[in-house]
Amino acid sequence: MKHLIPAIIFTGLLMSCNSTDKTKTTVQDSDTTETTTETTPTEPNKNLKAIDSDDALIATAVMAAPEASRANCKVIGYNMAGEFVTLREGDNEFIVLADDPNKEGFSAACYHKDLDPFMARGRALKAEGKKHQEIFDIREEEMKAGKFNIPTGATLHIYSGPKAEYDPTTAKVDEAKLRYVVYLPWATAASTGLPEAPVASNHPWIMNPGTHRAHIMISPLADHNK
Repeated sequence: MKHLIPAIIFTGLLMSCNSTDKTKTTVQDSDTTETTTETTPTEPNKNLKAIDSDDALIATAVMAAPEASRANCKVIGYNMAGEFVTLREGDNEFIVLADDPNKEGFSAACYHKDLDPFMARGRALKAEGKKHQEIFDIREEEMKAGKFNIPTGATLHIYSGPKAEYDPTTAKVDEAKLRYVVYLPWATAASTGLPEAPVASNHPWIMNPGTHRAHIMISPLADHNK
């Protein structure tokens, strides 16, 4: 059973995006540091429950996907028995990687199916005991050699937070929020006009410029009304 932990600022990639890798994709994309303002405390949600079943893993995982696509996306990840399996079949363009129930906090990721060879390779290398930089370097060389391709503009959606409780009515995870990655292999600040570091907590910037894993990071502001 996971324990509630204080809210943390996520730092940098499944990979991966990213880095303690809750997505198992070595995607270790960094969130920006956000400036918070004082808000009126909200009433605690008494409907919150632990994510303690495969159905709950699926329900919370698909919250990472665009709303219109949640019903038909494939869901993979560790089940409650600790096995990496297909939790639910799907037939649209998205694959969702569910939260690992054996890790603290919550992290699910939704990515375009064309990214699956890249993501799966990262998971395989991690299972071999490779560290983040080793995985990065191996995939860099393999992409240069044409062993897989990251399509320009392919997206990764990360839904994560410090807690592992959810509202069964809405499937929203307590204190979880979304951030987005748009892959642009080999892109640079010069080729995109984007900065290499965030200028504000909700502004896009380019991470890993000039590499196979170059991507635009977007971290929306937290919605304090939720």
